[in-house]
Amino acid sequence: PRARATPSDMTGLYIRGRDNELIKLEALASVREGVGPRELTHFNRVRSSTLTAGLAPGFTLGEAIDSLNRIAAEVLPKGSSTALAGESRELDESGSSLYFAFLLALLVVFMVLASQFESLVHPFTVLLAVPLAVTGALFTLKLAGATLNLYSQIGMILLIGLVTKNSILLVEYINQAKERGLDTVEAALESGRIRLRPILMTSVATVMGAVPIAFGLGAGSISRRPLGYAIIGGMVFSTLLTLYVVPAVYVIFDGFLSRLTRRAPVAHRTLAPAEAE
Repeated sequence: PRARATPSDMTGLYIRGRDNELIKLEALASVREGVGPRELTHFNRVRSSTLTAGLAPGFTLGEAIDSLNRIAAEVLPKGSSTALAGESRELDESGSSLYFAFLLALLVVFMVLASQFESLVHPFTVLLAVPLAVTGALFTLKLAGATLNLYSQIGMILLIGLVTKNSILLVEYINQAKERGLDTVEAALESGRIRLRPILMTSVATVMGAVPIAFGLGAGSISRRPLGYAIIGGMVFSTLLTLYVVPAVYVIFDGFLSRLTRRAPVAHRTLAPAEAE
């Protein structure tokens, strides 16, 4: 221990060379005092520097990550890289997986609707309620000052099943009315009038069920509020517009398909006298 009392004492240490002889350390290196970090941090087994910061008022975590990536690309030298940790890393990883889940849910709903209606056109009409719901959810999140985080993205996935139900009620009634002999426009108008009550009942029940999540108190309630905001905003916005958009688009698609059917060429075959007999 006395040989290591001061930094200069390290020069008296011996190390073994290539020829297996002991060499004094002062013959190979010199001791110099300077300033350095107390510890070297590593991330993924690479030397790293950790930056921590809090969000300024009015900025979301996603905006902070975008700003960090932009500044890092301008300032850091070549060969350097950045990596996220903590809540930022969870947001980045969950975002890509939830987007895939959102697209997969749309695909599954489309396949189920295509088999139910036996058509590839009606599912598109039904799924028009989804972008309306997403628009309402994003607007509500912006209005409430909430962020697009894991909970709000889960709420948007839930909206796929919640809002398509209203469109299914409308499209199914239009098909039934057309089978009874009604014109497409008359069937669309009647569907909005007849299906108004069940659509409002289910939408109001869904919104009231999400109110405790959006305005609840207690531990962890703040993190769950974006889920309630997304459901409430998406359901209200979609319900108000679905009653007008879905029947109108149905009429447009039906008229377009009717024109295509009339223009489709019909093959005729003339039988020879022998074949006719």
